Amino acid sequence: MEKYLDEFINTFLETVDWTWKSIIFEVPWYTNYFWGLIAISLVVWGLEIIFPWRKKQSIFRHDFWLDAFYMFFNFFIFSIVISGVYKILGLLFGEFNITTKSLSLIDISHWAPWLQLLVFFVILDFVQWCTHVLLHRYPVLWKFHKVHHSVKEMGFAAHLRYHWMENIFYKPLKTFGVMILGGFEPEQAYIVHFSTICIGHLNHANIKLTWGIFKYVLNNPVMHLYHHAYAVPEGRTGMNYGISLSLWDYIFKTNYIPEDSGTIEIGFKGDDRFPSNFIDQNRYGFKKEQK
Repeated sequence: MEKYLDEFINTFLETVDWTWKSIIFEVPWYTNYFWGLIAISLVVWGLEIIFPWRKKQSIFRHDFWLDAFYMFFNFFIFSIVISGVYKILGLLFGEFNITTKSLSLIDISHWAPWLQLLVFFVILDFVQWCTHVLLHRYPVLWKFHKVHHSVKEMGFAAHLRYHWMENIFYKPLKTFGVMILGGFEPEQAYIVHFSTICIGHLNHANIKLTWGIFKYVLNNPVMHLYHHAYAVPEGRTGMNYGISLSLWDYIFKTNYIPEDSGTIEIGFKGDDRFPSNFIDQNRYGFKKEQK
């Protein structure tokens, strides 16, 4: 027990230290996610201001600052808090001889760097797409995912507005994706991580962007706005589940873009009764839902 406690504390302190070093520019720029997130956010926000899709939407839209807080909470604060727990889980799995190579299907470590990155990106995106579908199809998971869909005016910061429990759902499945690759994560994986932040910010931004013919591959703000639509087509629990890639939605016939005015109502039925503050929104998923 003492071993696990020591590992928990050490990992927690190491994560705090790494985050602080990121803030004061003592980590390599290409792995500095703190300032990287800020830089990407400012660029995409600037694009929203210069090229607004919904021109009547305020620069400081509804819940702008709440979403900004969610960005830093989910990306840094929660990661610090939970880091020790993940370390302990890793030790427990190790005692049962469960390693990142246990489910290995392919070994990409000897492939060309660009191909490693591409396969890593595609497999992790597909795993996240599957997880996203589950969040919509199962009521117990949807209760937590409602936090993300409670956004009533879309903007870049809405990208990281989600319940911290979603990290719990996504992390094991993303680890599963890495295990398929023989437990290998490319040395240049930071390129994939920064790319997904950029695409995610753009997908939620107040910008009309479709990528032209590449819309069948890359997710985009027009497609993702309909993912947040208040009115869901009969017989569906959702649509346009793509994270970075729209490809999966076209393959599995979950794509839905009837028009591109950007004026649709977003949210979900009963969102007028959904909590409006951070604390109550994060308590909501654990409470018995009132009909």
